[in-house]
This record gives sequence, C-alpha cells and structure tokens, in this order.
Amino acid sequence: MDYKLLTQAVGDLDEDKVFEMLKDFVNSNPEEEEAQKVVNACQDGMATVGDLFDSGEYFVGDLIFAGELLNNAIDVLKPVIGSESSNKLGTIVLGTVQGDLHDIGKNIFKSMAEAAGFEVYDIGIDQSAAAFIDKIKEVNPQIVGMSGVLTLAIDSMKNIVNEIEKENLKDKVKIIIGGNPVTKEACEHVRADAFTTNAAEGVKICKEWVS
Repeated sequence: MDYKLLTQAVGDLDEDKVFEMLKDFVNSNPEEEEAQKVVNACQDGMATVGDLFDSGEYFVGDLIFAGELLNNAIDVLKPVIGSESSNKLGTIVLGTVQGDLHDIGKNIFKSMAEAAGFEVYDIGIDQSAAAFIDKIKEVNPQIVGMSGVLTLAIDSMKNIVNEIEKENLKDKVKIIIGGNPVTKEACEHVRADAFTTNAAEGVKICKEWVS
C-alpha cells in the first residue's frame, strides 16, 4: 500500500481512487497494524483538506464531502481494523446550543472527530443545558463540544457552562466551542477551554487534550 498516494487521493477528494486503493488493500488480507496505518493516511489526507479549506481553495461543500468520504472509507476498513474500542482516543459529547439550529459545522466536526478515533455522542441542535448535562452524566466524556452560528449562541454557551459548573462537572471535562461568532473574547466570556472556527483545528485540539 502506498500510504502517501492514499493521503494525496483523500486530499484531492478523488473518491474513485481512494476506494479502489482501499478495496485492493482489504483484499490483500492485511494485518490490523497495517490497517491502522491506512486509517492514519486517510486522516492525513483530511488534514490536507482542512489546510486547503483554510487557504480558500476548498469550500464548505468540499469539507462535507471529505467527511462523508472518510466515513465511507472507515466503513470499508472496518473488517480489518478490528475492534475500534482498542484505539478509541476518547469520548466527546457534541451539540448545537439552545436557540441555534445550524448543524453543518457540527456535522463536519463530528465526521472528522470520529475519523480521528473519537467516540462522538451528537445530541443534535437547539440543545439546552439540561440536555448537555444529562448526556455528560450518562457517558462521562473527556470533552464537550458546543457549536453555534448565531451571536445569541454565545449566551447559550455561557449558560450551559454555568450549569455544568453548578453540577460540579466542569473539572471533569474540557469544553471546546465552535462556530462563526466564536472568538478568543467569546471563549473567555463563556469560560470554555478552547475555541475554533475550523473543524480540523478543533479535532487537533481535542487530540492534544487526550494524548
């Protein structure tokens, strides 16, 4: 398997090439360790996609396509990756906050986080503090991700963080917020641990937290 070529094919969003390479690979009776390297090569390709999006060469549609491409790639590899739990990086509870109905950014982040090895519990859009807290208590994540596109989402995020603190859960989780209105100032206001307007960067931050 030419890992570099695979990374390039993912970065180029060349779906036919990616699946042709993956199917040949799966048919070659590979070891689980090799399969993990193939997953890593796909993830590197996603990082390329993130960079191209940053530089303005790719658009949101390309990111969504790349996320789906990656999910499908992982499906093809599932028979040879073995039990995913063995290399699960961590758990993330994710949702769009109350008053906001946007989910494109959240969904891109979810695809990329899952592809990176996280287990993601996506509670959906327009979610209250109580909904986040119930899920945190249920699955004990290391990370909570809150997404929002509208300016009012910042107040919702702050309210949710306040409630998480009241439940004494704040020290048990890292909180990352994402979306258009999110800035360093907003992050400090909300008292989140990190912020991002870029899904690929968000996943990178989460990986650093659990490593």
